[in-house]
Amino acid sequence: MAGRFGFGSSSATPSEMIVTNTPSSDLVITNCAYLSAGDLRKFSSSGSKLIFAEVGNCVVLSLRSHESIRDGYIALNAIQRRHTKVSTGDTVSVSRFVPPDNFKLAVLTLELEFVKAKGKNEQIDAVILAQQLRKRFIDQVMTAGQRVSFEYCGTNYIFTVNQAVVEGQEDSETIDRGMVASDTYFVFETSPSSGIKIVNQREAANSRIFKQKDFNLEKLGVGGLNAEFVDIFRRAFASRVFPAHVTNKLGIKHVKGMLLYGPPGTGKTLLARQIGKYLNGRDPKIVNGPEVLSKFVGETEKNIRDLFADAENDQRTKGDESDLHIIIFDEIDAICKARGSTRDGTGVHDSIVNQLLTKIDGVESLNNVLLIGMTNRKDLIDEALLRPGRLEVHVEISLPDENGRLQILHIHTNKMKESSFLAADVSLLELAARTKNYSGAELEGVVKSAVSFALNRQISLDDLTKPLDEESIKITMNDFLHALQEIIPAFGASTDDLERCRLHGIVDCGPRHKRIYERGMLLVEQVKVDKGSPLVTCLLEGPRGSGKTAMAATIGIDSDFPYVKIVSAETMVGFSESNKCGHIIKIFEDAYKSQLSVVILDDIERLLDFVPIGPRFSNLVAQTLLVLLNRLPPKGKNMLVIGTTSAVGFLQSLGICEAFAVTYNVPTLHTEDARKVLKQLNVLAEGDIDIAAQALDDDMPIKRLYMLVRSAAHGAKGGSSEAIFSGKEKIDINHFLACLADIVSSHRPVADFF
Repeated sequence: MAGRFGFGSSSATPSEMIVTNTPSSDLVITNCAYLSAGDLRKFSSSGSKLIFAEVGNCVVLSLRSHESIRDGYIALNAIQRRHTKVSTGDTVSVSRFVPPDNFKLAVLTLELEFVKAKGKNEQIDAVILAQQLRKRFIDQVMTAGQRVSFEYCGTNYIFTVNQAVVEGQEDSETIDRGMVASDTYFVFETSPSSGIKIVNQREAANSRIFKQKDFNLEKLGVGGLNAEFVDIFRRAFASRVFPAHVTNKLGIKHVKGMLLYGPPGTGKTLLARQIGKYLNGRDPKIVNGPEVLSKFVGETEKNIRDLFADAENDQRTKGDESDLHIIIFDEIDAICKARGSTRDGTGVHDSIVNQLLTKIDGVESLNNVLLIGMTNRKDLIDEALLRPGRLEVHVEISLPDENGRLQILHIHTNKMKESSFLAADVSLLELAARTKNYSGAELEGVVKSAVSFALNRQISLDDLTKPLDEESIKITMNDFLHALQEIIPAFGASTDDLERCRLHGIVDCGPRHKRIYERGMLLVEQVKVDKGSPLVTCLLEGPRGSGKTAMAATIGIDSDFPYVKIVSAETMVGFSESNKCGHIIKIFEDAYKSQLSVVILDDIERLLDFVPIGPRFSNLVAQTLLVLLNRLPPKGKNMLVIGTTSAVGFLQSLGICEAFAVTYNVPTLHTEDARKVLKQLNVLAEGDIDIAAQALDDDMPIKRLYMLVRSAAHGAKGGSSEAIFSGKEKIDINHFLACLADIVSSHRPVADFF
């Protein structure tokens, strides 16, 4: 029979025993029940000197033998009888209790009172009392709600167990009992009318600000944030670990606020909630920023004051003995915008900031509060809130590295692995390597998507009532690979956009193009390994159609950097100047969140709205590009920026060319280059390749050559384009030359204005 509280096991056949009084007065102030020697042997378990029984299905007591107790009787003191709701002469259920593994108490919260008060006033040292209680009740089981009598310095007291927290347990709400250990931390509470004053409670706490001896983030369901937590602990909790007299001697104040910021889905809210849950303080108050807003005048400010009311009352009554109150503000940027930036006519946002500043760092500021704010828009928050003394600890929760991604994948697949639903071919190491720049939330999405593929195999859409075979559910590596195609990281490489820039694939265009590609890959290597080159910029210039964009896209894809984005005018059609600048800035800001990134500024003159008649261009966008091209990424982040242009003279006149470290000319194709391309395309007969190459201009752009080949293939007589591009048929040379003549006659060169 399982214990009522879910911990330990009781004998299958509980005994009904007759209740009697405790044999002597000195045995009253113990947590033991007494039986005859014969009955005690019935409850003993092999290999254990400790004997426990669950009495009355509500409390676990240590059993001892006494010569005055007859067989079939159990001696309980008055407090134990009251708790089990029995009197002497009644029968009570008694079951053997076997403590489970990991049953040691981490925290035991006790409320003290006198057995007989009579107007007494006593001062109790928490350190000394905790030492005595550990010694007296070592290896005894305590249950929430249980009352126990004890003697301290000649006075009899009773403690009530208000909270019993077992080491290593994640959900404290379901924990009701555990065994007192040598390092169990005792928290003492008293009612104001008890006449008992506890001193040195902070000194007794010492390093027990946390409920557990160690802080296992992976056990909390938080992966990849070990380094960030070390920073948080050092800044926000290290001073609180030491007793109050130590911090007073140092002359320092506790940190009252911290800000967790970073991209969406990286675990800010999760980390804050779990930290709050594992501290020896009040349960954290969790508030979403917009929730405190109200349409009524003054109501929003009142909501803010109400959040701090409990902490104010606690500090007023207990002073330095006050518990730590944690207030977690999610999406804090929604209510703490820079004062004066919101022009809604009400001034509510300004009042919220003022109210928070008053509570955290005002005349009557609180020292028992830790305010944790979270945002992915740190730039929107009022600067006064971010200075020391307020939200002074700023911790960036960034995208996880490979080891962090492995931890997160372990967390989300642990249960399916334990249940044998995870196939043997699944390699979490490989998945961690493949998921560059995935956030924690996106990794969870990958796991969910993979599971959906596995479950879908077990379901027949033709017959949804068909019984399901749970045993055959297996999540395979193939499911995860399909999931990676479905869940695309917000801060990842735009592979589809980059592939569209080289629709015709990549062919060898001759030594000049090859040399530019090699130079580009050297720049990639420089960004990757050279710590002194956080920002490298390169401009590819040349005639239209010479392959600049395809070259830049190829370098971006082959760099294998986790973040590769292309900024092109086609994605900003209809944007105003300010919207264009905002879009470009966002792509750079997103790139700064990645350790390695490539940003491609394609067709820069189009981004600037350049028109040679005038000429006309957007100065606002030009100035934005100049700033971004000269701004170094944050520490630890490296970036390669590749620009392309067909109007290098225009960019030189604006000074943009000088913003790029190197400039490479991407040339058109010479006759020999064109011959090499046609041979690789394999669309002409071997003997026709030389004829076609000689007929081409000596400065044929690669893009125009592709268009010519495609046009000739689709218009070929007696054949199909599919057959030609598959190599089964060839383009007739006369038809090819006719198409070439049409293209050349329709091409009109544009004068170079610069």
